[in-house]
Amino acid sequence: MKEFIISEAQTEKAVLVGLITPEQNEQKVKEYLDELAFLADTAGAETVKKFWQKLDYPNPVTFVGTGKLQEIKEYVVENEIGLVIFDDELSAKQLRNIEKELQVKILDRTNLILDIFARRAQTAHAKTQVELAQYKYMLPRLTRLWTHLERQRGGVGMRGPGETQLETDKRIILDKIAKLKRDLVDIDKQKSVQRKNRGKMVRVALVGYTNVGKSTLMNLLSKSEVFAENKLFATLDTTVRKVIIENLPFLLSDTVGFIRKLPTELVESFKSTLDEVREADLLVHIVDISHPTFEEQIEVVNKTLAEIDKTEKPMIMVFNKVDAFTFVPKEEDDLTPRSRENIDLDELKQTWMNKLQDNCIFISAKERTNIEELKTMLYERVKQIHITRFPYNDFLFQQYDEETEDE
Repeated sequence: MKEFIISEAQTEKAVLVGLITPEQNEQKVKEYLDELAFLADTAGAETVKKFWQKLDYPNPVTFVGTGKLQEIKEYVVENEIGLVIFDDELSAKQLRNIEKELQVKILDRTNLILDIFARRAQTAHAKTQVELAQYKYMLPRLTRLWTHLERQRGGVGMRGPGETQLETDKRIILDKIAKLKRDLVDIDKQKSVQRKNRGKMVRVALVGYTNVGKSTLMNLLSKSEVFAENKLFATLDTTVRKVIIENLPFLLSDTVGFIRKLPTELVESFKSTLDEVREADLLVHIVDISHPTFEEQIEVVNKTLAEIDKTEKPMIMVFNKVDAFTFVPKEEDDLTPRSRENIDLDELKQTWMNKLQDNCIFISAKERTNIEELKTMLYERVKQIHITRFPYNDFLFQQYDEETEDE
């Protein structure tokens, strides 16, 4: 069964497909497809073309219209494309019909993210979570998967999927899902014990959109080597480190990055990973201010946080990558309204960010800009939480110098 869950790690040429609908205009679709191209690159595919079509709603049979599908097919054949990726989740019926028409591998955004997660999973915990999410995604699409498998194997010894074969396979997958859920319950119990054993220390969680620099900042603050690279979902497993600033120890955790249209199967499967967010005393929301749509990314993270945990938690906004921030000054004779790209950083700070006052800071983790100021801010917030919780101050270390801290 497993051989067709995860695609092979090889560079493939891919085309991307999105829809302009009343809910998302052309500019949004272009942004989403740019992000989908980044996801495809992370998965090892090279994007060679993007298609989009304006429709009131996705075609229930083929997602796009038949004319657009024919246009995609002609391009795929002419350019020997082996992979077509759709920006929204496809139903079993859509997958089956599109695959039958295009005769190449079809993925949707959910499937692509699951594929990346499968490659990135390192620990037994992450692997179990990803596998559970994959089987949940696969279950309603069994018919398509079996016809796909039949064609791969040339139909030798198989008389087509058939109701009996599908029912057997459905039972196998349901059994696997049940087992994986039991495994996760056991792992969650172990994790819960680990969290209780961490004692009285205040917990701080780094949260943010994927690829905003959480792991880089984690390395700076904790003086550890957490894997960090310029790819989406570089880290899946929550890393927890003990950090000491001046005389104050606390626990800092790096969580999985959020993304638009994060598959529900993943949110469900990664609940235990997100427990670090639930149990945190302070959230540090990291934002890539150099990204053209960083405000929408903030909205996505806040919405996901609200789904994970209904309780309001104190939060610091950390605007990272100020070294990469760019803007385009308007010409003096240009009378058109200014767009977001015409606003410089100083002016941006005077907009809604000004209301955040002491709850935000502008840094560059890469260039180490304002890192000491961030440490001071963290120290004050953590100390405030600590003193409120433990008024007798029974856990603060004696002051000591930097050399002792490194040992």
